[in-house]
Amino acid sequence: MKRKRVGVIGGGQLAWMMGEAAHSLGIELIVQTPNQDDPAVSRAADVIFAPLNDAAATAKLATLCDVITFENEFIDLEALRALAGQRVDFRPSLDALSPLLDKYEQRLYLQQIGLSVPQFTSLSPETARQSPSNFPVVLKSRRHGYDGQGTFILKNRQDWENIWKSLQPGDMLVEEFVPFEKELAVIAARNDVGEVVVYPVVETYQENQVCRRVIAPADITVKVKQKVEAIANTLLTQLQFVGVVGIELFLTGDEKVLVNEIAPRTHNSGHYTLDGCNISQFEMQLRAVSDLPLISPTFKSAGTVMINLLGYEYACDDYYSKRIQLSSIERAYVHWYGKTKSRPGRKLGHVTVLLGEDELQQAGQIADKIESIWYC
Repeated sequence: MKRKRVGVIGGGQLAWMMGEAAHSLGIELIVQTPNQDDPAVSRAADVIFAPLNDAAATAKLATLCDVITFENEFIDLEALRALAGQRVDFRPSLDALSPLLDKYEQRLYLQQIGLSVPQFTSLSPETARQSPSNFPVVLKSRRHGYDGQGTFILKNRQDWENIWKSLQPGDMLVEEFVPFEKELAVIAARNDVGEVVVYPVVETYQENQVCRRVIAPADITVKVKQKVEAIANTLLTQLQFVGVVGIELFLTGDEKVLVNEIAPRTHNSGHYTLDGCNISQFEMQLRAVSDLPLISPTFKSAGTVMINLLGYEYACDDYYSKRIQLSSIERAYVHWYGKTKSRPGRKLGHVTVLLGEDELQQAGQIADKIESIWYC
């Protein structure tokens, strides 16, 4: 049965971008989100105003839709299990989400299904201050970290000692620092009958653990591309996942591919698909959860470069003049999320530029031009 009313827990920019795809598919999007000025409110057919972890609100959401999906992973899994027991249809299922929400448990699960990850261990409140024997290391919050929040690269013992002056002891993940050649990412989707599609592999560029730009496709060998596609297929099939995932990976100098993190939802690294592919990750998400056929993704041009428009100040500004400048760039598509407040590092929008065959090697220069306009 095709699902015509899709509920989304979360009303940020990911749900907002899903809204346009929902309209084109004839699907009503109903969101659960806490604030009236959250981006997805303007594109939703109906809204439940409530915190994302409010299970009673999610129960109300379930009465308004055929299936419920997720904009982010900041959910109360155990509270939702009671609803699943009442035949609320979550896609992906709660069982598929369960091993992914905690970064330590996610690492264990990835190892269990045969995927390579950086070396890691868990820190409890009792062992948190015990310094590792080798540096540098990466320290991560096990839950609720995103866009660099809750992630710390520690270069030496002094960094380790200093970090605990500002952190509350708790369960953390500590892992080796990988001296990667490239940071890669891929979007993949699976539907309820087991059909899997994988988008092109992209290269991401991070600053302070926040993605600044994405170049698609990544300049990698066929062998590496096949490894990444195999990882995506294995993950989705083993989880029996229904929906879209974003997979972040490290490529080492000897062409090893390590899984860094899994996002069980649409992902920033896939925003280029809105303008650069025949089907966006947001339409693919809706197709996957609504029992509509999946479509094999292809580029509309030789490639794309996507640049995040990150906040660089505390302000209430829509940066209209800068957006006009960016829109004047040839084959540039500006997406503004409608957020009313800017702060350093906050994702306010993004720009995608379609590249011709002769421009693929100039992707970095094009990104530099866009950033020079935005950050001037």
